Amino acid sequence: MTRLARLESSARILALVKLANVALILIWGFAVTFVFVRVLPLAEFQAFLLLVAFGNFTISAEFGLTSIIYARLRRHWLGEAKEGDGGFRLEEMGVIFLFLALLVMAGALILIAALGLGWLRTGVPLLFFLFFLSACLNLPALLAKRALAAVDGNLLWELLDCGRRVVTIGLLTAMLFGLDPVVSVALQLAASIVVIGWAIGHVHRRLGMTGAHWMAFRSGGGHVRSHYLSDIGASVLFTLSDIVAYNAPYFTIAAATSDPRPMLVFDFFFKMSRSLSMLVRAVVEAALPRITRAFHAGESVRFRQLMLRVSAAGLAFWGGVSLALLVVGERLFRLLFAGHAGISRIDISLIIVALAALTIVCVSVYVQTALGRFRHLLARSLPLLAGSLASAPLAVLLLPGRFDVAFLALYAATLGFAGLLHILSLRSLARG
Repeated sequence: MTRLARLESSARILALVKLANVALILIWGFAVTFVFVRVLPLAEFQAFLLLVAFGNFTISAEFGLTSIIYARLRRHWLGEAKEGDGGFRLEEMGVIFLFLALLVMAGALILIAALGLGWLRTGVPLLFFLFFLSACLNLPALLAKRALAAVDGNLLWELLDCGRRVVTIGLLTAMLFGLDPVVSVALQLAASIVVIGWAIGHVHRRLGMTGAHWMAFRSGGGHVRSHYLSDIGASVLFTLSDIVAYNAPYFTIAAATSDPRPMLVFDFFFKMSRSLSMLVRAVVEAALPRITRAFHAGESVRFRQLMLRVSAAGLAFWGGVSLALLVVGERLFRLLFAGHAGISRIDISLIIVALAALTIVCVSVYVQTALGRFRHLLARSLPLLAGSLASAPLAVLLLPGRFDVAFLALYAATLGFAGLLHILSLRSLARG
């Protein structure tokens, strides 16, 4: 066993490396806002937030196919599925990679049309386009990450991604010291291509693939249609529901009010939720090798123990984030958005309530996605979708004078109800 393999087998080391990578991702996410709100005029920055939201839509529109690949490849790697009975085949990798490439191309064409027709107004269209492409590279990165995780290569990906994040954070920071934003984003794009290309090459070697496997679109596509089309359908619908539920408020708020503050407050909540969900994902993913083994082996007692541990860890992270928000939330908001708006204690309290529910939802979704329970997750996602779409219009109707508070209260209540549904799901899953 190599040294890397020995480290990979340690849940503690894997969790620490994942948390270090999460810290870098969070720094990168906040650096994007911190830098661009200072190098762009406020009107341009508002357009930039819409670009980020569109990028999130595009990335999320992989429809959970990489999650299906993980669930199927993991069963294959653990010896729980055979190639002849509809189990994983190497040609599936090429089909999914082709789909992701087409998705990036479609998103790029839509962005070009939006810029050309004036739907998204900006004086720096090249910067917006390059940033969008850089964000969309997270699609092949997601494929590489989940394929490596399925074959016990979690640690390798996290180390590679840590290196990528350090480089991109440095290039972002350089904008504040005079580096041209277009040059900075172009170099970030190049660094990501190198790292992701190397990671996918390692997957290729680990699985013993050939070039023909990547190009066998007909046989791979036929296998996908024949054996797990129903999973794809449920995953697509679940992912679409998730995309809208978490990103639509950017657009419904923009339609409801021209005041930039409610969108900035929601963007702050979105960043907090992304931060917390990344921390929760890190501890869940560190435990997933053991969780999936216990579940597929029918070891219900061990499965319940692991679920309690990751749930407790997730709630501990929520407690830490909540404390940080209570202590420095107002100052962080002013610093992040360069003093363009402020945030109240009521806003922070509602954000904390929403984050508590989000923690439970994240644990449930990450575990059940890894187990391939897409149809069940789809049913659980619909109330969150409905509440997310209705929150802004209802806030205008119910409390137009305090739209910001009404919206956050309705959105937090929606997440609270979704959290209760996922608690019931986890209890059912733990009982076997």
